[in-house]
Amino acid sequence: MCSPDRLVTPVLAAVRGLGRHPVGDRAVVLIDGPSGAGKSTLADAVIAAWPGPRTPTLVRLDDIYPGWGGLDAAITAVGGRLLTPRRTGLVAGWQRHDWLADAPAEWHSVDPDAPLVIEGCGALARAHAGLSDVRVWLDADDGIRKQRALARDNGVFEEHWDQWQRDWAAYQLRERPEQTATVRLVATPDPAPQ
Repeated sequence: MCSPDRLVTPVLAAVRGLGRHPVGDRAVVLIDGPSGAGKSTLADAVIAAWPGPRTPTLVRLDDIYPGWGGLDAAITAVGGRLLTPRRTGLVAGWQRHDWLADAPAEWHSVDPDAPLVIEGCGALARAHAGLSDVRVWLDADDGIRKQRALARDNGVFEEHWDQWQRDWAAYQLRERPEQTATVRLVATPDPAPQ
């Protein structure tokens, strides 16, 4: 696995470079990339090293997708219920999807005055670009990311991998998320110790 420190440095530099926010007090950071690229690990590292006085709220799209075919629905929900209202100072939030019950679960409000980090496939939809401050595209080798993605869910993801990849490919073709990124990273394995 790639060292999170190597990846987090350019993200934090971009946050510090935001002239309109005092050290990112209200900054919105979006982290996108294909399944298994390391988005969750990077988001955790960004939160842990955040340069401002307030700890950001972390929203994981894995908690929002309404099932395995829910990529587009989650993109719409994040834009309409979270990013747009938050940008205008209104009550904003997201609804968790209960994967076991395959049903909507509780609502989570998000403080409009706190920094926000959203990570997951679909975070860099074009409609989200003007509602965010730092947009991170994280990629990784296809073989490595498939291995990582399938290992984390005890085999549950494997049954849905092909469908998810089709939905992901359609999203990537339609939205070109890597083109809206302000920071582009590639997670490569750290070299073996000599």
